[in-house]
Amino acid sequence: MRQQSLWEFVVEQHEKLFSQILEHLGLTFLSLFLAIFVGVPLGILIARNRKLANPILGIAGILQTVPSIALLGFMIPAFGIGATPAIVALLIYALLPIIRNTYTGITGVNPLLIESATALGMNKRQLLFNIQLPLAMPVIMAGIRTAAVINVGVATLASFVAAGGLGEFIFGGVSLNNTNMILAGAIPAALLAILLDQCIALLQKSGYASLRYLKFGIPILLAIVAVIYVWPSASKSDLKFGFTPEFMGRQDGDLGLRSVYGIQIKPKVVSDAIMYKAASEGELDVISGYSTDGRIQVFDLLVLEDDKNIFPPYYAAPIIKTKTLAKFPGLKDALDLLAGKISDSLMRDLNYKTDFQNLTPEKVAKDFLTENGLFKEKRNGNAGTIRIGSKIFGEQYILVAIYKMLIEGNTDYQVETKTGLGGTKICFDALANDAIDLYPEYTGTGLLVLLNPSQETIQEVSQHPDKTYDYVNAAFKKQYGIEWLQPIGFNNAYALMMRQKQATSLGIRSISDLKDYLDKAN
Repeated sequence: MRQQSLWEFVVEQHEKLFSQILEHLGLTFLSLFLAIFVGVPLGILIARNRKLANPILGIAGILQTVPSIALLGFMIPAFGIGATPAIVALLIYALLPIIRNTYTGITGVNPLLIESATALGMNKRQLLFNIQLPLAMPVIMAGIRTAAVINVGVATLASFVAAGGLGEFIFGGVSLNNTNMILAGAIPAALLAILLDQCIALLQKSGYASLRYLKFGIPILLAIVAVIYVWPSASKSDLKFGFTPEFMGRQDGDLGLRSVYGIQIKPKVVSDAIMYKAASEGELDVISGYSTDGRIQVFDLLVLEDDKNIFPPYYAAPIIKTKTLAKFPGLKDALDLLAGKISDSLMRDLNYKTDFQNLTPEKVAKDFLTENGLFKEKRNGNAGTIRIGSKIFGEQYILVAIYKMLIEGNTDYQVETKTGLGGTKICFDALANDAIDLYPEYTGTGLLVLLNPSQETIQEVSQHPDKTYDYVNAAFKKQYGIEWLQPIGFNNAYALMMRQKQATSLGIRSISDLKDYLDKAN
């Protein structure tokens, strides 16, 4: 099959791309305006009271050094998810260059000019607006240009908190290893940064007098931006949907919901890290999730029945190259010690311990192995190094910790872990290119994402987990020289979830029920 070109992808996704550009502009303009509204007065304040300069600039500098993802994470408890936490975080990032340049510009005005103006009888207000600000404006505008470019870049992270923007394509592309998707988000973001920088440069060259007319244009601009930011996210349904970036691009995800169930919605793209809590607090009503997630029970969520079977069996098993098994004798026996040992309910319990009891994956792994008589102290580890990778969610961290202890306790190999590699294809490419030796994978993912056979084949082999396993194992050996070892025992399928109470009140128990409800609502 011919690979889709970037242009073909853009044409196919043009409506979604246009919507994301509008959202990105909305986030950038609103946060930049608020940063100017806060930062310029603060710069004026510390220019008049120099004792406040170091503390205020120091605080602004510290805030800007906080990693973007961490700052967005801090915003969630206070503001929830959506545009608000993203705009507040972007405002904080834009403050430092605006405050610093306002302060530098005003304090850099020639003192002799200030003296002369004061001698002519000007008061502080007249000095500020007639002398200091006009002369400082080029420096202030330079700070605003810097803040604008920073905001365009950082706004791509807004999709982490379901605020939309071009980050949806970028993070979806990273999760799926889809270069076209990454470029469709990254190129417009870069062009927006250049365009915004040049527009502000034109204002900078036009002089202080012409900037006064902006007091009439800014309210109109803000109103337009607010409208275009809200408009793309408008939905006829009263249910709020939230899906992860990877789920959005998979056939056993949003694509399957559209093609098989006919569910046509505009979900928010949101990180798995905050999705379940957002659902429990009513900020989202329907989310994508994993059937063995420990948060299902804690947040009292209902897994909707997949009555048309778009989510195939996802039995977990380690995958490894045949040549690696030959290179490390005894490795397969150590890995197979876990075969059939973890049921769905047990995996859900292990996930619960890391998600809500705040136990480390290593502690959970050791306790599990000890309870099952499988834990052994680490041996000398001088026979070679095994590199185990993982995707970027808690269950994988637990499985990697278990395999590490099994290998080091039952062989003379030492283990190097490379956790949090990202989405499916990133892990698989790392394995295929010998960057890692093995990682835990799921049979349904191997079938639909990595092999992607014909629809007829999918329907035939996905009816029973054993058929799925046998098919992917044989196909992987033939195409990639990679083996699926014995399944661990649990089935971690994708699922749609709702709050139990809400689903019961709406009479929704399956995905088809959800489709019927949406049809009636529209």
